[in-house]
Amino acid sequence: MADPDECRAALEQLSRNLSVADGKVRSAAALDRSLSCRLTDLDLTFTGTLRGGRIEDVVQSPGAPDGKAAIRLTMTSDDLVALVDGRLNFAKAWAAGRVKLEAGIRDLLRLRTLL
Repeated sequence: MADPDECRAALEQLSRNLSVADGKVRSAAALDRSLSCRLTDLDLTFTGTLRGGRIEDVVQSPGAPDGKAAIRLTMTSDDLVALVDGRLNFAKAWAAGRVKLEAGIRDLLRLRTLL
């Protein structure tokens, strides 16, 4: 099980990856939306804002998220780290139920290019 610091580092790396992406990935990540990432095995949630292709204002809190973010991810800490490291394919993890992604239909359509 990854610890909270490793998960925060993974989210920071994801933000860096999104900020240097180009083409369709850059366009998909250019949303201005609230974001939450619930880590079930650690019983904690990271919340922030996806803005301009970066994840900003990340805050860690225990338990489930307080509010309902526009884009909501749920997974284990190890899956988060593996996704960002490239050891786990997002589409396969999502199809297998290891990763849950919830968002409005418009956001899902834009985010599908990230899959």
